[in-house]
Amino acid sequence: MKIVITGANGMVARATAKYCAFLGDDVIGLTRADLDISDSSAVSRVIGDIRPDAVINCAAFTDVDGAESNENASYAANAIGVGNLAEASRRTKSSFVTISTDYVFDGSETGFYTQRSAPNPQGVYARSKREGEIKAFAAYPRTMIVRSGWIYGHGGTNFLSVMSKLLETGKPIKAINDSYGTPTSADDLAKRLREFAEADLPGVYHVTNSGEGTSYFGFAEKVCEIAGFERDLLLPTSHTELSRPAPRPVSSKLACLISEKLGFARLRDWEQALADFLTK
Repeated sequence: MKIVITGANGMVARATAKYCAFLGDDVIGLTRADLDISDSSAVSRVIGDIRPDAVINCAAFTDVDGAESNENASYAANAIGVGNLAEASRRTKSSFVTISTDYVFDGSETGFYTQRSAPNPQGVYARSKREGEIKAFAAYPRTMIVRSGWIYGHGGTNFLSVMSKLLETGKPIKAINDSYGTPTSADDLAKRLREFAEADLPGVYHVTNSGEGTSYFGFAEKVCEIAGFERDLLLPTSHTELSRPAPRPVSSKLACLISEKLGFARLRDWEQALADFLTK
């Protein structure tokens, strides 16, 4: 397949490009310097020139707190840009896969959020991502929305990705013990994105590693257990103790109602995926 991957410098994009190349795909990675997805004419021209079999959109404004004071940039990447890519994909008849977020939910659900759950985004980042979902489907009904969350991987800079490096310092680390999600390996997510691109089955999918989910503290405990770090380094803290500009869902665990019914195998358990990540 000829596959365009936007946001090519990002963690998930790099993992996806690596996997697609391994399969023998013709991969065209586009960074923001290559293509500003909020520029509709540029998107139309670039995608039109390449005429890919599939577009996998990994470009996003991901600074959740920064979005509160930079609403225009958040909507440009997460909403307008997604709509532009969907429209360009429609014109070239390319399959279109775009990544959304667990933050489209408000966090009041104690169980798992499924496709039957009503989105209720709270912050600017969350609202912009939800708007991107809406714009994508409006422009191109063949769109595949992939909601995920708690993504970690090689080269990542978020808390989950760097946990083992933080523990290596031997210094105490605060970890939230009352916010919950479903950890997701970027490598496993990348494989599923490629599967969706080929299957070209429009809809909303929730993609995370399987299992009951955990808290940030629980994730850190598992890192200690697998990698042999001292658990005493972990200091439990509440999300209410952190002063952060953007609201976040207290619980955003995701489950998919349709993936297995359509023939997509459940992703491996998050603890197994984490062990694989740490050994590499």
